[in-house]
Amino acid sequence: MLNAVDVVTADTLAAFLERARAQVDEQLERYLPSPPACPAIIAEAMRYSVFAGGKRLRPMLTLAAAAAVDESHRDRALPVACAIELIHTYSLIHDDLPAMDDDTLRRGRPTLHVVYGDGIAILAGDGLHAEAFTLLAREPVSDDAGVNRRKLRVIRTVGDAAGAAGMVGGQAIDLQAAGQAPGHAVTLDADAVRHMHALKTGALIRASAVSGAIMAGADETTIAAIDAYAGDVGLAFQIVDDILDVEGDPASLGKTAGKDAASAKPTYPALFGLDRSRTLAADCLRRAHAALETAGITKSLLGGIADWVVARKS
Repeated sequence: MLNAVDVVTADTLAAFLERARAQVDEQLERYLPSPPACPAIIAEAMRYSVFAGGKRLRPMLTLAAAAAVDESHRDRALPVACAIELIHTYSLIHDDLPAMDDDTLRRGRPTLHVVYGDGIAILAGDGLHAEAFTLLAREPVSDDAGVNRRKLRVIRTVGDAAGAAGMVGGQAIDLQAAGQAPGHAVTLDADAVRHMHALKTGALIRASAVSGAIMAGADETTIAAIDAYAGDVGLAFQIVDDILDVEGDPASLGKTAGKDAASAKPTYPALFGLDRSRTLAADCLRRAHAALETAGITKSLLGGIADWVVARKS
């Protein structure tokens, strides 16, 4: 296992991402229900989306934050990392539905509702959401009162990020802006777009890193610094996503490019242009690194993950 205090290079980051992704995938397979505990079609549909590939950014942040605080407690964060990936996958399933973004391609494959139908896709997403909180409550099994207090705090942190004051709320604003909700379409200025993305994308990314720090026993100052870091990483991720929707290669993206512009969605390139959007992403990266400096964890893997988020091409 990589030591969080080692100097981080591209090679060590790549090695961490590869090992952590394999570990998360192994545990996800173990945690997901199978027949006879659930109908085969739901088990198949959940796995179709969970194991369709993907960056595993959120669980990587959870594990990297835990390692940055205390490498010896990193494994305590593994169930949290898996649970957050289940929530993220459920959100993608629902986001692709005809009533939402109506997308037919995700991670280079037909979206779940295209393969299994809208009803099973909705139920698979619901199932992943429920399984995530069951996992958070159950794992890691411990008689240590301190560990169990951390688990409760993580459940609240993730629940807030995934709910109406977080991801769901941001998605609702997105639907209003696209004219897909009752009433007049909402016009968003730059501040409102930032707020929408802070909820829709950023909230779960922040919860991912913060939850890892909590499970590793971080103090409040460190938790606050990691929260600030992850807030800027989340914003940078969305800005880069918006840029890639304009100029990315669909084959590399694994999803339909150009849909934001076709739907007249409020995006960073639409508001600021591509060059200014790149500058804004670079500003986020600078602030993210500064937040890590305040916590004295500049040699952790978190800085490398932030660099990768901004430099990515898919």
